Amino acid sequence: MTSDPIWQPLVEELACWQRADRKAEFWLRDDDAVDPTPALDRLLDLTGEFAVPVTLAVIPALTDEKLVARLDEAPHATVAIHGWAHRNHAPEDQKKQELGAHRPREVVLDDLARGLSHVTGLHGARAVPMLVPPWNRIDAGLVFELGSIGFAALSAYGPPKPAPLAIINSNVDIMDWHGTRGCRDHGLLVQAIIAQLHGGEPVGLLTHHLVHDESAWLFLERLFTVTAQTEACAWLPIRTLIGRSAGRAIPGKV
Repeated sequence: MTSDPIWQPLVEELACWQRADRKAEFWLRDDDAVDPTPALDRLLDLTGEFAVPVTLAVIPALTDEKLVARLDEAPHATVAIHGWAHRNHAPEDQKKQELGAHRPREVVLDDLARGLSHVTGLHGARAVPMLVPPWNRIDAGLVFELGSIGFAALSAYGPPKPAPLAIINSNVDIMDWHGTRGCRDHGLLVQAIIAQLHGGEPVGLLTHHLVHDESAWLFLERLFTVTAQTEACAWLPIRTLIGRSAGRAIPGKV
């Protein structure tokens, strides 16, 4: 185990889980994939080295066969649908949204249906029918309609809300978007992971490979190392989480 004092609280937490014969569950979502890049190579190499399944949220309007060819070499990667073009349609005085109430609902749904069709057509069985809203924001009225266009799951950020489809939200974002725009303090991230483990839901780690600084890569490497050194951890593929959460979906309008 690592002797780094920053990581010791997580090491001790996982030791408690192991003594109790429990599994601490993790999963990884990485947003904004489009093309093969050195940063994507680094992510795929790192996750592959530690056998960590990764779900790439792919922007449909901006991607093509080049990403398909790269992911053919990464069987541990799955792709989800990241909106349509990751384009903001909200006014300047509002938070950015592509899937808000700023356009007719049928127009937004048509974009999403095209996105699902395009990504599934490119990636086949590698694609999962899960929507990842750009900026983790979606108009609540749209959620009820997602099943009608082929989506089985939705992944945003934060505590899940009742919905008529599986909700697989990420809950620990490693990036400091409102400050340095680099990686968050490693100690604070360790605390956030432990808090999420105490909350009873899997730790849903959120990353953005295109904007990682060296601190972000170091954090991932150390987290993967710590979790690999105990039998008390499991990194779950997204299909497992969707299958588990589908039974908790609440029929009817949200």
